[in-house]
Amino acid sequence: MWIYQKTLQHPVNLKTKDITMAKYLITQFGGPNGELAAALRYLSQRYTMPTGKTKALLTDIGTEELAHVEMVATMVYQLTYDATPTELEEAGLGSNYAQNGFGIYPTDSTGNPFSVCPIAVMGNAVTDLHEDMAAEQKALATYYQLINLTDDADIIEVLRFLGQREITHYQRFGEALMDVYDFEESKHTF
Repeated sequence: MWIYQKTLQHPVNLKTKDITMAKYLITQFGGPNGELAAALRYLSQRYTMPTGKTKALLTDIGTEELAHVEMVATMVYQLTYDATPTELEEAGLGSNYAQNGFGIYPTDSTGNPFSVCPIAVMGNAVTDLHEDMAAEQKALATYYQLINLTDDADIIEVLRFLGQREITHYQRFGEALMDVYDFEESKHTF
């Protein structure tokens, strides 16, 4: 089921240290609207989807979200490469450094550790797919907001790619919702 290619889904080649931007970006790693939350949400919801098509879609998108986790972590790593503890502290990452050293730890941009609390898994396909569409919209809004916080073309290019994937996932979840409605309607034919 799992095939891992040892390349990022999209290249990340950031050339300039920007610890403050790394602090903002970390929210898409471990924040409530981030990629790790999306991956766990979709990979958990897939089990109660009523059709093979919708189960496969949630598996595919959940797996892709893990690729996005890897991209965001790579961005944070590149933006903090060769940072000193003093630079991390000055950028508001002193507590993170004290607890995790130079490790990329899943938190939001304010330092709150990753939590599964915002992840909704209801076991109702219609409810879950609406949740998924909303999650993609929140992630897209976060990517737009992150773009507004930088003028680095390399960062913006990667964030635009990730934002486009959110749009695509939103569309696919809408198609899956129609598949579920068709399935439910077919059960009630006379």
